[in-house]
Amino acid sequence: MISVVIVDDQHLIRSGIRALLDSEAGLSVLAEAGDGDEGVAAAVEHRPDIVLMDVQMPVLDGIEATRRIVQDDRLCDVRVVMLTNYGLDEHVFRALRAGAAGFLLKDTDPASLLQALRVVKRGDALLSPSVTRQLISEFVARPPDLLSSPDLDLLTHREREVVALVAHGLSNDEIAERMVLSPTTAKTHVSRAMTKLHARDRAQLVVLAYQSGLVSPRARPT
Repeated sequence: MISVVIVDDQHLIRSGIRALLDSEAGLSVLAEAGDGDEGVAAAVEHRPDIVLMDVQMPVLDGIEATRRIVQDDRLCDVRVVMLTNYGLDEHVFRALRAGAAGFLLKDTDPASLLQALRVVKRGDALLSPSVTRQLISEFVARPPDLLSSPDLDLLTHREREVVALVAHGLSNDEIAERMVLSPTTAKTHVSRAMTKLHARDRAQLVVLAYQSGLVSPRARPT
């Protein structure tokens, strides 16, 4: 069962998402909230697996609400997925710095939304396909003060290979196939790399890989 809290100041959007999720086996909407402050309170009260968070809201915006959730030790297992109308913009970069696990456009089709929740639940990074490439290209062109520079020397050669493949968007199963490993071993390498680089999730691991120069937007996995 994947538990969700929906945070959006538009009642119609909340109702539409809730109706979709409630109709799907294995998904449970625990609460709704109309602004970021209520969203943080709902996350603390219900401890969902995922918070679907709008970016621009009254009282407290989604960026600051995400930051408060990520920094709350009681919510270390909660992942925040941002909902945006605009694709790539400054809000996406700010949300990434705040610790968002991924992004979805509000016009994402229902099947993609449901799949996205499953992706985040199993610990993979989620970036809407229409956003990913542009996000990476623009992110690496920015000054390197968005995140602390990672110490890649902490990683083994195999872990560096795995991180590079994560940055290219490969899942654990795809990494396992590419490197001739078991999926469990691939997942272990990813987890160890995240721990060593102090990455909260795969989304942040992707950013660290590009920021450090381990991979570049033009490179393709070999």
